[in-house]
Amino acid sequence: MLLFVDNLATVDFSFLDARRGLLGETWLADVQLEGALDEQGMVCDFSTVKKTLKAWLDNELDHRLLVPRHSHQLELEDEGDVLSLRWHFGDRSETIDLRCPKEAVALVDAEELTRESVAEWCIQRLNEEQLFPEGTRLHLSFSTEYIESVFYHYSHGLKKHDGNCQRIAHGHRSKIAIWADDIPSPALEGEWASRFRDIYLATREDLVAEEGDYFRFAYTAPQGDFEITLPQRCCYLMDTDTTVELIADHIAKTTKSEYPTSTIRVQAYEGMNKGAIAEA
Repeated sequence: MLLFVDNLATVDFSFLDARRGLLGETWLADVQLEGALDEQGMVCDFSTVKKTLKAWLDNELDHRLLVPRHSHQLELEDEGDVLSLRWHFGDRSETIDLRCPKEAVALVDAEELTRESVAEWCIQRLNEEQLFPEGTRLHLSFSTEYIESVFYHYSHGLKKHDGNCQRIAHGHRSKIAIWADDIPSPALEGEWASRFRDIYLATREDLVAEEGDYFRFAYTAPQGDFEITLPQRCCYLMDTDTTVELIADHIAKTTKSEYPTSTIRVQAYEGMNKGAIAEA
């Protein structure tokens, strides 16, 4: 017998890609639990599956940076409660350097991060922790939201946030809707999706150094000290923090400055089914 829960959880995170570098991502988690029926006629109580697995995903994947532990493109140094890493990507001529608390990173036992390899790692970890009744078999899969229009991947960190958004390299896969004078504008949406393609959105005050073609950002937050260095071409600087509210406001005001005779309304998403609306 199979018990299933579709769209159990949404996880927002960033991960390291061999070709594109640092990518923000949003996945939906679907789960199946295979096993015999108990005396109640159940494989497992729905509430147990939903509560236990969602809490695990929220703690182990959500708002973390996922790193393929066994990739030859990774240099990793474990300093106890702190991790330092260097990631070579593209033709290996570009790098990303990160130093942050260990809890901000998920080291996945894989050479490459795909929906399948991450799901396999999650199942292995969950089986080791024996979170479900003996004799049951867990199936877990990830999918992405179907987006008919344009979207972009962005990573960021919010140093003022009390929760896990303070982690300097987490992100989202997000769509955007823009209206000019109350008329949908696919052209403007495409323009911003292109600007924000595979981007790191950074607050200008967090920029601590320009080193050749690289930017280095750093800040101290409640969870500890965070530092990341990326190619300048992968970064987009904002004069404010990078909350979705301020992202929407920035897009609206910047677009207004480029098209001053139009009224601009922006609906910016942060992952799935949430975001902010701004007008200029």
